[in-house]
Amino acid sequence: MSRPIIEVSNLGKMYRLGEIGASSLREEASAFWDRLRGRHTEVSTREFWALKDVSFTVQPGEVVGIIGRNGAGKSTLLKILSRITEPTTGRAVLRGRVASLLEVGTGFHPDLSGRDNIYLNGAILGMSRAEIRSKFDEIVAFAEVEQFIDTPVKRYSSGMYVRLAFAVAAHLEPEILIIDEVLAVGDASFQKKCLGKMRNVSADGRTVLFVSHNMAAVRTLCPRALLLERGGIARLGDVNSVVTSYLQEGRGSASEREWPNPAEAPGNQHVRLGAVRVRPPANHSVISIDTGALIEIEFFNLVPGINLDCTVYLLNGDGLVLCETGLIISEKNDTQRTKYRVRGKLPPHLLNAGRFHLTVLFGKDQYYPLYRAEEIVSFVVHNTSTGRASNMNDAPGVIRPLLPWSHEIIGCAVNGLT
Repeated sequence: MSRPIIEVSNLGKMYRLGEIGASSLREEASAFWDRLRGRHTEVSTREFWALKDVSFTVQPGEVVGIIGRNGAGKSTLLKILSRITEPTTGRAVLRGRVASLLEVGTGFHPDLSGRDNIYLNGAILGMSRAEIRSKFDEIVAFAEVEQFIDTPVKRYSSGMYVRLAFAVAAHLEPEILIIDEVLAVGDASFQKKCLGKMRNVSADGRTVLFVSHNMAAVRTLCPRALLLERGGIARLGDVNSVVTSYLQEGRGSASEREWPNPAEAPGNQHVRLGAVRVRPPANHSVISIDTGALIEIEFFNLVPGINLDCTVYLLNGDGLVLCETGLIISEKNDTQRTKYRVRGKLPPHLLNAGRFHLTVLFGKDQYYPLYRAEEIVSFVVHNTSTGRASNMNDAPGVIRPLLPWSHEIIGCAVNGLT
């Protein structure tokens, strides 16, 4: 086997909570004199390890998915691999040119035009001007920004920005391509084009690290995956086994969860959950394709006098968001903290059989997010034979609409046919 193109050994990254940058001048001076006098200053115990004891290798040409819940350490790992930040412990060795797309704006100078930024990024990767020029037209065509290529990128929309940033990262022939969830900024057609390009990049023998919350995309693109939990590696191996482990263990497995004590409930200073329930309708014992389901959410609003909104995301077993729905609750004239119960209904003949999950997001004025409860409950839709002409046990697809089919006789059989 060839030498790994990426080697990560005992990698760790520690932050001191509550500190911004270095200590104050007085603290630095005090620590300096204590060191001269042989005294040991007390180290702050407010330490947070975003990564700890992370070790893995990646072979040339591999496409590896990196998954995990928010705060698991994914972005910190990519920033260390991209040389944006230094590790606290351990080391990461990357053998080859690295192009990374971690967030909108990374690597671009806002006052330079799209054209200038293409040449700037190529130079950073060590490419000659002639090499960049040979790829220039292909980059611009892929990003679909021909009309604006000489406009400063600070005037680009977020979609234009990320299209050009991805095109530059993917076309300037790095040995290692690092892509974060930033592709979610693009529209569906562009995301599809990006996934196709990443397949081509890996087929050319280059290495891809791909971070996403879209498990369907991870399964499609990556033969191998790494699952991070609380800054450490929880699982590394075949993508299907790793994704299945993440989907089963990382979510609320119950269809009903209750927190009667607000002090112990999920939430923050703005809002706290009281209960989330997904139930079959009255007179039914299970949720099935024919019954639909009832959704009930109870929560405590701790900041009176705001326009509060409650949004529900419906996800399938691969973590793909199928839809969002919800409502706005106006409290402009309410001066009291309030407990609410909101109800919604999933209609019959909408979902196919399988397991689904709910994520709940609370916001203010339909703009400011206040609290997000990721995949807080799950529920199973049981199979029925309604609306099916085949005898297969499992029907493909995410939805199972009951469509209005009809038939009629339009003539006789052709003579001579038996």
